[in-house]
Amino acid sequence: MPKRLTAAAIAITIFSVGFTSSAFADSSSSAGAQPGERSSWQCAQFARMFSGIQLFGDAWTWWQGAMGKYARGFTPESGSVLVFKPFGPMSRGHVAVVSQVLTDRIIQVTHANWSPVDGRRGQIENNVTVVDVSDTGDWSKVKVWYKPSGDLGTKVYPTYGFVYKAAASALNAAKAATNATVSAFDPANRAALSAQVADALR
Repeated sequence: MPKRLTAAAIAITIFSVGFTSSAFADSSSSAGAQPGERSSWQCAQFARMFSGIQLFGDAWTWWQGAMGKYARGFTPESGSVLVFKPFGPMSRGHVAVVSQVLTDRIIQVTHANWSPVDGRRGQIENNVTVVDVSDTGDWSKVKVWYKPSGDLGTKVYPTYGFVYKAAASALNAAKAATNATVSAFDPANRAALSAQVADALR
């Protein structure tokens, strides 16, 4: 699929999958909340619980905080967390958990404290659409479904990228193994390995 989706293709895809913005009650007490339910979530608090990625602090700090702990990148994966940069009144950034990858430029996320739902902030929205509108398809700029307008919001939000559930140590180990395999086939290494095998067979 071409990296740059046309507006028509995006519209058709969005129409076909639909948007299910469901607000779930969560766990603090306030008027109208059932015992044991929460009436308001912060995005980072919810993303940590929902994804299992144990990062703390303001949402925008998750990108730096993940370094050395979790793998990071610029391609969406189910279960990964998209980290938004601070932008305008969104001074603490935002985090959203990828629930489904629809195309290379369209995903669905489950997140908290984005749209006001039934006039209340801090609610959870399930499987809402996010579209990559960056020039190079690297997810550095996105538009996000906004419930009050019943459509993608008009603002373009800058992002850092995705934090994956895989631990950085596992990723680094895999890279090291790959590098070791590649280097084993270098001429100098082949000669050294041949000498070692010859010694072992004596």
